[in-house]
Amino acid sequence: MDLFEALRGRRSVRKYADTPVEDGDLEAILEAGRISASWANTQCWEVVVVRDPSAKEALRDTLSETNPARRAMVQAPVVLVACGRKERAGFKGGAPTTALGDWLMFDVALFLSNVTHAAHALGYGTVHVGLFDHEKAGEIVGVPSDVQVVELVPIGRPEGPPRNAPPRRSVEEFRHDERF
Repeated sequence: MDLFEALRGRRSVRKYADTPVEDGDLEAILEAGRISASWANTQCWEVVVVRDPSAKEALRDTLSETNPARRAMVQAPVVLVACGRKERAGFKGGAPTTALGDWLMFDVALFLSNVTHAAHALGYGTVHVGLFDHEKAGEIVGVPSDVQVVELVPIGRPEGPPRNAPPRRSVEEFRHDERF
């Protein structure tokens, strides 16, 4: 699958088949994340790979009852708890260097973009889960205080074919030449 096919074809998957994620595939997916761009090559991302059913149930319970990804948290064979090491990206000499402060969210997003597109290229589905109790999820997987949980990402073979892509804005709708 070429890059543009992977970019256009990835969808949010919330229903997974009862098929394991192969160890070699998981390594390839994480390798795609490893080679992500990051602020001054700080590589602030950390990831906890969760396969244990009871831990996945505990992570599910950090989502609200109405979150459509609840089922995915236990049904997917693997859940990644994506984190960022605080005060590394966007910092120099212990101080933030931009008006936006800690850059960890941006760098973890770059990491996860590579991860989710690589998973799709290998035939797996993923969904970005951001609405949950981050602190509780961190407690469940033992995240230290200098690390921030950013997102949960279930990974597995999709239960069925993906839905069609939702409408996207055209380039002309968001492109501004020279000035906004």
